[in-house]
Amino acid sequence: MTLKEFLDEWNDDRPTLLVHTSGSTGEPKPMWVEKTKMLNSARITCDFLGLKGGDTALLCMPLDYIAGKMVVVRAIERHLRLIDVKPCGHPLADGVYPIGEPMPVFAAMVPLQVYNTLQVPRERERLRAIRHLIIGGGAVDGEMQEALHDFPGHIWSSYAMTETLSHIALRQVNGPEATEWYTPFDTVAVSQAEDGCLIIDAPLVHDGILKTNDVVEMRQRTVGGQHITQFRVIGRKDNVIDTGGIKVHIEEIEKALAPHIRQPFAITKTPDRKFGEVVVMVSEADPQPLRAICEQYLPKYWRPRHYVHIDHIPMTETGKIRRKALEDMISVLKL
Repeated sequence: MTLKEFLDEWNDDRPTLLVHTSGSTGEPKPMWVEKTKMLNSARITCDFLGLKGGDTALLCMPLDYIAGKMVVVRAIERHLRLIDVKPCGHPLADGVYPIGEPMPVFAAMVPLQVYNTLQVPRERERLRAIRHLIIGGGAVDGEMQEALHDFPGHIWSSYAMTETLSHIALRQVNGPEATEWYTPFDTVAVSQAEDGCLIIDAPLVHDGILKTNDVVEMRQRTVGGQHITQFRVIGRKDNVIDTGGIKVHIEEIEKALAPHIRQPFAITKTPDRKFGEVVVMVSEADPQPLRAICEQYLPKYWRPRHYVHIDHIPMTETGKIRRKALEDMISVLKL
């Protein structure tokens, strides 16, 4: 979708417009969302970041998904000047970012775009000049957080989903305020279901209570005399491997291995007659050298039973692993 096509949809007489989920846990699903709620979401973010009319915002993500659409809606709501570049892995590269254009006040990127940008010195310096950067659509790992730690602006990891029209909570990943804990916006209430999953009550952006599949840990904090509830994400409920009666979260295994493995890899699962399910390591490179790394850094019951090489790990356009597609690929192998 082009910017003009989106603006035409936004400015027509219909109160809703069509968006699609990212497809990380299955096929992308269509959703009709209310324009008024999108404006509410934009207003909440702009107020939190202190964005004002005339500030610049970078649009570098596809407009087929909610993250890209919401950058435009924020520009509309707050009268920001939009810098529209082709969605790609290097949005700040020469030949992509407009010549002579100063760095935007606000930008939103997926982790892959940030990772690529950090590898090129000229692009990295441009990234440092962005005052507010929101990273969404995937986890910000420890290595990326360390690379961003001394950046002078504010860099945020977002907790977001299509159903809530982008993020409902942020955590800072750089500077002295860096934390693993997400703080919801003032208009959002969060709680925890009996199965440990996050429950969201965000009436300005979503009708009714929303129960997620994200298993979280919660804590209470007092900030400036105000009591707030914060949460950190352990992993998705449907990404749990029940191996021999022990429940292991796929994301926790990947997080433990990420600082030690350079090549693309992912963790999935496969059925097993003895243990019920077992951990599987999938890699785009020769997986055998990874066995020693897993034995060194993982608890015994987290270690993969199988190591599999594939040419390309299935990914969404926003850089998330397509978990269901990966699991289906492994099931065909009958390990």
